[in-house]
Order: sequence, then structure tokens, then C-alpha cells
Amino acid sequence: MNTMHRDDWQTALGRHIENGSLPGLVALRAQGKQIEVYTAGALSLTDPTPMARDTLFRIASMTKPIAAAAAMMLVDEGALSLDDPVDHWLPELADRRVLRALDGPLDETVPAHRPLTARDLLTMRMGLGYILARSDDYPIQHAIKDLNILQGMPRLQEWPDPDTWIAGVGTLPLMAQPGERWMYDLSLEVLSVLIGRVSGHALGDFLEQRLFGPLGMKDTGFYVPPDKLSRLATAYEGAPSGEGLQVYDTPEDGGWSRMPRFHSAAAGLVSTADDYRAFLQLLLDNGVAEGTRLLSEESVTLMRQDHLTEAQRKANQLFLGAHSGWGFGLAVNREVGPTGERPGRFGWTGGIGTTAFADPDGKRIGILLTQRLLDTPRPPEVFDDFWKGFYDT
Repeated sequence: MNTMHRDDWQTALGRHIENGSLPGLVALRAQGKQIEVYTAGALSLTDPTPMARDTLFRIASMTKPIAAAAAMMLVDEGALSLDDPVDHWLPELADRRVLRALDGPLDETVPAHRPLTARDLLTMRMGLGYILARSDDYPIQHAIKDLNILQGMPRLQEWPDPDTWIAGVGTLPLMAQPGERWMYDLSLEVLSVLIGRVSGHALGDFLEQRLFGPLGMKDTGFYVPPDKLSRLATAYEGAPSGEGLQVYDTPEDGGWSRMPRFHSAAAGLVSTADDYRAFLQLLLDNGVAEGTRLLSEESVTLMRQDHLTEAQRKANQLFLGAHSGWGFGLAVNREVGPTGERPGRFGWTGGIGTTAFADPDGKRIGILLTQRLLDTPRPPEVFDDFWKGFYDT
């Protein structure tokens, strides 16, 4: 890994701390055993404790690829099929009906063309999710809000248990036919319930046994135990201008200070830069870690392969960008991107201020962890500076 411009890269990141845009950050670049970590700023605006390599961050949607890997472990062992109906495991979602019109009444529906499958969930094409429209007054949006089915930024302590949650989902019609549209987020929450029922374990327990333990991801989980809370960064929302940054979540009494009832496969995990690097390295190495196969090569290939149609990609450029598609639980670059990212690059971003991708071209990994919520679909400037530096060095 060429570190000729290392100082320039760190300076570009550090200015976001100096100008007050961010309280702190941890950045990691890795190529095999060569790992470079840069830290700047503090755990919070009121706690001067410096950011450290093992600082804990709420990784939000960077949870999605991990949950997808867990599902593919069940596929590998024959406990789950990608293309069989999930009705046996999720009877609440059997016999789906679909809205005649997205903005229409909830009782004006048609039968679904086919049952839902695990592939629909992994590719986020089950037909339920966020509506990328200016209006928030559709009847289906009101129903989702009333049932607390989608949260926006995660507030995990407010969610019910998985059985209660999926029962609520089962009362709703789909917004689109299965496989027809890419719709963000909700499919991965359904996947959490599916993994729990197929494996017989809560998602967090399954991940600990099958992924976190074998990979040495000792600081990753759905909550932070008391002896580690001093390493959890405070999360903020808002802009430095105007009223300034406002606290979103605190370590001591926040949403990650105790185990939630629902283990969110879409947005629930806390992790560190080194832990997440270990996970991405597993995918770069085609499912093998330290000589032990955890995922089949076929499953890793499916995860890292774009499954969207051209029309689905075009309709979701707001989320994915013009250069990306979607695999299983993660984005996949189809062409060179605006900051130099290569075709085949895979990973995802977390709405609480994190981004992590692996690039098979050179087997490189980049991870940037911050604690400020994203407030627009476009990546923040610090993300652009990170990835430009990643590809320039």
C-alpha cells in the first residue's frame, strides 16, 4: 500500500474536526496485513477523551452486510433456501396482497403474483420499504408510522419483540409485487426475524456464535456492556451552523446501553474499525478466515454480485449513485465512481456517519467512522475526502 500521500490524507480528514463539522473520527485503510489507522477529535463535545483505534460507533446500515452473511450461512447448510417461499417460517407474510396504487386506499389491492423469498429480502425487493417521494401523506405511510414498522434513524429501544413486529408487518399490503422494486430497509428487518426462526437463536446470538467469535470481533454487538460504555462515542445530529450539533444518542442511557428486544438486521450493531475490517476481509477472501471456511465461495459471490435490473438501478440513483447496484445486503460498484472507486467494490454506509467498502482490485479495505448523522442522501464531504485519499495513495 503506497503511503506517499499519507500526511495529505490525514490533513484532509483532520480539517473536519478543526472546523467543527465533526467531534471526532476513526479512519482505517488496509491491504492484507498492512493496516493504517488515523484518529482525530474526541468522543463527544463535552468529553475530551481522544478518539482511539478501539472507539465504539453505532454503524447503523453497515449492519446489513453482516446480516446478509448470516443468512447465507443458513443457505450454505441447507436450512434456508434462497428461492423457496418463506411462508413456513414467516406465516404472517403468506398470501400477500399488493396495493393497486401506491397512493391509494389500503383496501384496494390485488393478489401478489408469487410468495416472498429470502432472495427478495436480501436484495430488498420484497415490495415494502421507504417511498422516495415528496409526499408523506399516502395511506400506506400513515399505517407504517402507526405500527412503528420503519424508524428512520434507529431508536431500537422503542421497538417491540420480533413476533409482535412481524405481526404488524403482516397486516399491511405490499407496495409493489415481490421482486418488482428495490425499496430500502424494511426487507432486512424481516430478514432478522427469518434468521431467528430458522436458526432457533436471536440474531445477536447467532452472529456471536457463527461470525463474531470466529472472526475475533470482540467489540461488535447490539448493545454495549457497562465495562465498554466509556469507549462509545456520543452521536450527534444537525449542522455545525445555526443551532449547532445536537445530541442524538449518549453512551450512558442511550439506545445501545442495554440489549434491545428487536435485533435490527438493518441498523442495530455497534462496532469498531478493526472488527469491521475483519468482516470485510472475510468477504474479500471468499469466505475463509485464518484457514477456516465460514461462508461458501458461491455465497460470497452472490453477496458481491449486482442483482438489480437496469430499471431498478435507475429508479434508485438517489440512494445508490449512478455507478452502483445492489447485491445481498450491500452495494456493488458497476463502474468507476466519482471518488475513484473501482468496479466490483462492495460495502455500504451507515446513517449515523459511517462508511466501509472493500475493493477486490488490490484487496483493499477502507473504513471511516464518525458520530454525526447524515442529513442528505448525498455523502458528506468528509466521506468524499476519505475515499479520494484512499484511492490517491
